[in-house]
Amino acid sequence: MGSVTIRVPATTANMGPGFDAFGCALQLYTDVTFEETECGLEITGCDEEFTGPDNLAYVSYCAVLSSLSEEIRGVKIHIDAHIPICRGLGSSAALLVAGAMGANVLRGNRLSTQGLLNITNAMEGHPDNLAPAFFGGLTAAMVDSGLPVAVSFPLHPEWEILALVPDFTLPTVKARAVLPEQISRADAIYNIAHGAMVLKALELGDEKLLHNAMRDKLHQPYRKSLVADYEAIESLARTYGVGFCLSGAGPTLLCITRNKAIREKLEAKLPTITTHDWTIMPLHIDFEGARVV
Repeated sequence: MGSVTIRVPATTANMGPGFDAFGCALQLYTDVTFEETECGLEITGCDEEFTGPDNLAYVSYCAVLSSLSEEIRGVKIHIDAHIPICRGLGSSAALLVAGAMGANVLRGNRLSTQGLLNITNAMEGHPDNLAPAFFGGLTAAMVDSGLPVAVSFPLHPEWEILALVPDFTLPTVKARAVLPEQISRADAIYNIAHGAMVLKALELGDEKLLHNAMRDKLHQPYRKSLVADYEAIESLARTYGVGFCLSGAGPTLLCITRNKAIREKLEAKLPTITTHDWTIMPLHIDFEGARVV
C-alpha cells in the first residue's frame, strides 16, 4: 500500500482576450494526499457534500487507474485546499490534476504529463486551466483532433498578480450561459490582435501595453453583469494603469502590475466604491506546476 501528496497551483484562465486558451499558474495551492487501502473510499478535509464518489479528485484518480488497466481498490483522500471554490481560480482543475497525478505516481509514473492532460481534458472539456496547473507558468492551449495541445510562454519575473476575491461565488455554468452563440468578424479580429499583444506584454514586462491589450469582446462584456462591483473596480483599476481582467469565468478580478504601491492603493479605495467584501490576495507566478511534496 502506498501514499502520496500532490500539490497543485491555482490557475487563472482567459487573461482577458485569451478566452478558453490562455492560462497562468499562481502561488496558491491545494494539497491532496492519496493513501491506498484495502477497500472503500474515504474523503476528508472538505465539506460533506464533496466526500462522495463524484469528488473530482477521486473521479480523476479512477480514470487514470482505468487507463492503466489497474484495479480500483480502496483509497483515503485528504484535501487541504487553499484555492477558493467557484471563484475563477481553478479549484476544480486542481482536483482533477491532483487525482490524475496521484494515481500515476502510485503506479510508477507510467503516463507522461501529456497523457495525464489528455485524460483530464476529456473530463474538464477545455485545457486552459489544466495546462498551467500541470506545467506551471503561462500557457496557451487548444484541442486538436480531440486531444489537448499546450505550449509555454516566457514571463517577465517582476509581475505581481493581485487577485480580488469577493465574498460571493459564480458557478462556471452560469457564466457560460450568458455568452452569445455567435460573434462578429470584427470582434474575432479584435481578440486575436489583443491576445497576441497580451503574450508579448507579459514577456516584456510592458505595463502600458498590457493595460491596453487586456480588453476583450468575447466574454467579459457579457459576464460583467454577473459580478457585483465589476464596473466600479474596473474603472478604479484602469486609473492605475494596470492590466485588468476577470479570472477565468469570475467572479475574482485580477490586477496585473509591476508597481508595488498598487496593492496599498486598492486596499484603501476598494471599501469606498464596492457593495461587497473583496479580499486582495497578492500572488506571484508558479513556474513549477503540479508536483509531489
